Amino acid sequence: MFVVTVLLSIKPAHVGEFMAAMLTNARTSLDIEPGCRQFDVCQSGPDATDVLLYEVYDSQADFDLHLAAQHFLTFNQQTAPWLTAKTVRTYQRVWPAL
Repeated sequence: MFVVTVLLSIKPAHVGEFMAAMLTNARTSLDIEPGCRQFDVCQSGPDATDVLLYEVYDSQADFDLHLAAQHFLTFNQQTAPWLTAKTVRTYQRVWPAL
């Protein structure tokens, strides 16, 4: 399994609209991408500007398909101006194995 974490810092004025777009992106990823197994969206509070994504894919190739998906490209372009920082890290899941 291929794991992706994304740490995002959102401009305070855009937290609400970012979260709405983020939840739509996460749901769509799970609904239409067969290689997307988990897409957690975490926030430290209702108005918090720090967001953590935890995504699990069958493989790096499946994550690459996610990055090329039209819904992601639209989301990414729409929300980029609302961010102050974005850090992406990738991992191979060791345990539990599925």
